[in-house]
Parts: sequence; structure tokens; C-alpha cells
Amino acid sequence: MKHYKQLTLPQRYQISALLDAGISITQIAKTIGFNKSSISRELKRNTPSRGRTSGKYLPEHAHQKTNDRHCTKTKSIALTDQLKERIAGLMEYEKWSPELIAKRLAKEAETCVSHETIYKWIWTAKHSNHRKHKRYKNLYKHLRHTGRRQKRNNVKDKRGAITGRVGIDKRPQVVNQRSRIGDIEVDLMMGSNHKSALLVMTDRTTLITMIEKLGSKNADEVYQKMSKRLTNFNSSWIKTITFDNGKEFAQHNKIAKDLNVKTYFTRPYTSQDKGTVENRIGVIRRFFPKKTDLREVSIKRIKEVEKLLNYRPIRKFNYNNPIEVLNNKCVALMG
Repeated sequence: MKHYKQLTLPQRYQISALLDAGISITQIAKTIGFNKSSISRELKRNTPSRGRTSGKYLPEHAHQKTNDRHCTKTKSIALTDQLKERIAGLMEYEKWSPELIAKRLAKEAETCVSHETIYKWIWTAKHSNHRKHKRYKNLYKHLRHTGRRQKRNNVKDKRGAITGRVGIDKRPQVVNQRSRIGDIEVDLMMGSNHKSALLVMTDRTTLITMIEKLGSKNADEVYQKMSKRLTNFNSSWIKTITFDNGKEFAQHNKIAKDLNVKTYFTRPYTSQDKGTVENRIGVIRRFFPKKTDLREVSIKRIKEVEKLLNYRPIRKFNYNNPIEVLNNKCVALMG
């Protein structure tokens, strides 16, 4: 792709001075670092052809005339009607996110726009009554989070600060290698109207998942459930625990002390930092869809789902299940 430089006002003053000194266009181009054709085009476009200044190149006049042309010229439309239909289809039927659409189409060498542009278009369509937006007015409903996103650089996190929080960037590199048992990711799976929740804890290496029913999002209850369950899991194996930034995990220091482990927190609004537990929650949703009132689900049923999850074959394990992977890891450690 060619990148064209634009003349600045100081450079236009330089052109004017060199012209007054009788310097040729070729030499002027060499002096200011532009092609001869660019200087010739500049003079042809921006030298008045009539009036008192006819035939005289005036820097300020040339600069203003160029800016006016840029403001009034026809802009190419990257988000075409055809691309809008393509995006809408991927969101409605494939359930792709704007980010996935932008990245995947670019990877496949298809013309696309940034995911930020897609989000802006979606929200414009939602709030517009113009007929051109009618087809896409409800497209926002296919976003995973249908509320307007918080800007990534917004430093005001309404959830409040968590004391002793250590960012995921400080987590040991070995955790990313998934070579050992005991690096746990934790999250909540919310029920209907956010009035009920499940505590979900997943081992990054084996995908062994533990599910606990919660009566509330209270940090004390979350702490009690975690402490009891992870101790039963075999606390001596647990190395790290990674949380998101919800206030329900404010008692992380107590967990760290009980289990003698290190705790870490994801970047705000970055679900991929805990992609393992997010993936398991996605499978749990097949048993308990989003509108399920989890208060009405029995503990027995939750334990049944936990067992089904841990005995579910997984492709990346060559269709072994998490229990088999855990057993194999244990045999290897003891051997």
C-alpha cells in the first residue's frame, strides 16, 4: 500500500521562497524531499488563476485550499451494505463476536472493518429510527453482553478495588504451559436476573471442574465454599488461583493463606485471561441456560452435572475425559 505525504504549511512557505529565488521545480522537489510531480501538482492546483494574485503561489492560500478539498471530497465507505449483511449473518447464525468477525475475515483476506467500527454501527442501529438501520436494529441482542461496553482505557472501575490484588502479568510463566496440576481458574456463573449463581473452579491442565451452589455473591460465602472444596481437592497440589475482578473474590488473601498458594487477577474486561473456566461455563450452560433460576436447582442436580462435565470426552485430550487425564498425570507423578 502506498503512503502519500502531505505538504505542511512551513514546506509551502519554503516552496514560495524558492520560487521567488528563481529555483526550478526539480530543485525545489529535491530540497524539500518530494517528487517533482508532487510539487508541479501543488502549484497547478493551488496557484490562483485570476484576481490580483493571479499566477502568484501564496502558501496560506494553498494550505487552506488543500484543507477545504479534503473536507469536501467523497469518502470511500468501508462498511458497505454487503459487508453489513455478512457481519449480521455471522452474528445471528454463527454467534460470532465483532472482534472474531474482524480478525477472522482479515485473516481470510476478506475486506472488513475494525471490531470497534462494528460495535459503533451496532449501537447506532439500535438507537436509530432510520429505515436503513431497521434490518439491524436488534443486532445488539446477539452480542454476548448486550449492555454498552466500558471503554478499555477507562480507569474508573465501578466494582471497587480489591486489596492485595496481583495482576496476571505477574503470574509465573509455567502456568501458561499447562504442564502441571494445580493452576486453578475461578469464576461465577450467574442465573436469571443475577439473583443466583454457581461457583466454578477449573484446573487449567486437566480441566477437572468443581461446581458449588451459592446463596449469594457475598465474598464471605464464596471464600467458605472455595476453602472447603479446594482443601478436599488436595490442597497440596494447588499452586495458583486466578480470579476475575469481581468483589465476590475480595477474600482471596484468606484463600491464599489457607491453601498456601499465590492468587492472581485478570485484566479488567478481558475474559480470555480466564478462558479455561469460561469454556467450562459454556458447557455448563447447556445444562442450565441463562434464564435458569439456579435457586430452584438442587445440589444433587449440580453434582450430577459436575460429574457429567468431568467424564465428558475432550478432543484436545484425544477424547479422553478430565478424570482420565488427571489419573494419568497422577500415575506419571508417582512413577
